Amino acid sequence: MKPNKIKAQWASGKPVLNGWLSIANAFTAEILSEQGYDSITIDLQHGVIGYQEAVGMLQAMRSSDVTPLIRVPWLDPAAIMRALDAGAYGVICPMINNRAEAAKLVSYVRYPPDGTRSLGPTRANFSAGSNYAAEADGEILCFAMIETAEAFRNLDDIVSTPGLDGVYIGPADLTLGLTGKRHPVGFDREEPEMLEAIHAILAKAHQAGIRAALHCGSPAYAAKAVGWGFDLVTLPNDVRLLANAASASVADARRLIAAQG
Repeated sequence: MKPNKIKAQWASGKPVLNGWLSIANAFTAEILSEQGYDSITIDLQHGVIGYQEAVGMLQAMRSSDVTPLIRVPWLDPAAIMRALDAGAYGVICPMINNRAEAAKLVSYVRYPPDGTRSLGPTRANFSAGSNYAAEADGEILCFAMIETAEAFRNLDDIVSTPGLDGVYIGPADLTLGLTGKRHPVGFDREEPEMLEAIHAILAKAHQAGIRAALHCGSPAYAAKAVGWGFDLVTLPNDVRLLANAASASVADARRLIAAQG
């Protein structure tokens, strides 16, 4: 089986820059996969992407050097196992609130005797290479999202779950969960209480010997998070990149036209 390049990068002490796909388009996936990201996640929770479209996007990314991940819609064994069978090298699962849910997540990702994953890596047999069934448990990454008040209360239990590779902070939902609607919704948190929570999750993960990832809204915040010690940071997704570039292009054109008198 082809090795997981995220694990190799971590072993060499380097952080991982993760891209994010929410648009259901193989060409978009192909374009982003050639831009220098270490990994790219296909979002099946909040993006407008279905399973068959995700398979096509994975195929489009295959020629690049990027490591493919999938955020699954929920803690659902069928969705998790199909994402892995399609060739994802890791899953990010939303709304993991306690150790029991984290243990279920791990079990859906690992083959027996370490888990309950059903054997049938239809595409992964080809995209990930030979001997997949024997080697997948050592290569596939399993991330539990920490994004609720309940998860934050149960953080010690979650990070110590055997077989869990890391926790992934969803800062927008975590802010809603911990503070309600006192603060604007968004990713790059600057409120002291939220920074304290983010740093606490980072510290607890590393104390437990697992990785910590953070969803970021800007390159500047991602760089700052790497400075704090995060192992993986997610940069703005395809939707935001397209909107920002288009908006800037229109604004520049209007400014230049106006300057002509």
